[in-house]
Amino acid sequence: MAPEKTGRDGGVQSLQRAFELLERLADTGGEASLSELAATSGLPMPTIHRLIRTLVALGYVRQNANRRYALGARLIRLGEYASMQFGTWARPLLTELVDEVGETANLAVLERDEVVYVAQVPSKHSMRMFTEVGRRLLPHGTGVGKAILSQLPADEVRELLARTGMPSYTEHTHTDPDVLLKHLAKIAKQGYALDESEQELGVRCVAVPLTGAPTPAAVSVSGPEGRLTKEAVSRIAPVVQRIAATLSTQLTSAQVQ
Repeated sequence: MAPEKTGRDGGVQSLQRAFELLERLADTGGEASLSELAATSGLPMPTIHRLIRTLVALGYVRQNANRRYALGARLIRLGEYASMQFGTWARPLLTELVDEVGETANLAVLERDEVVYVAQVPSKHSMRMFTEVGRRLLPHGTGVGKAILSQLPADEVRELLARTGMPSYTEHTHTDPDVLLKHLAKIAKQGYALDESEQELGVRCVAVPLTGAPTPAAVSVSGPEGRLTKEAVSRIAPVVQRIAATLSTQLTSAQVQ
């Protein structure tokens, strides 16, 4: 048996290429033809065909009726466990955030066009916000979702909104893509997003995106408007930004290692 070829960094080349193809499929929205994968990856067609055939056999890729290839269902289990581990890893910093600002802290990621809450540390107040871990919401109507969308190219945001629609959670929810895109530009400039009763009446949220995460993610603080006043936001936002920056730095360091 011939030895496995090694990549530039000493890793197994075929394994590197297989994961590259999975990433390419994700970048195309989850479906592509072999020729499209060849064009975007630069790999020879025989190599792509061999790797895709193996990934299909393992269940990580599937071939649709139109003969295009898509991400397979077996990846869902891996993604769910990775999200849970991500939340567990971030929990100490979320606890630090709660201790400092006194309100509930959340960590959410963008997964299949939805925001998924992967970790939460509740406030010690008797009246507090509970967004259960595992809950899925559309990003246009949440603070964490808007923070995440503010980091994506405008054309990608438009495509996502076209797929999901923009249903109204409350009368304050953004339902016009053009208005939302202008709002996202403001969020990107100021460095944090606000949910002003857009997902739930009487609730305000301050959310900050992570940078360098393997999947789009954001940290937030949420609470009743009576406590999380606009004046309180000016005090809390820099703290959330600091925790998000620390999470981003730790995450980048972990990926390098």
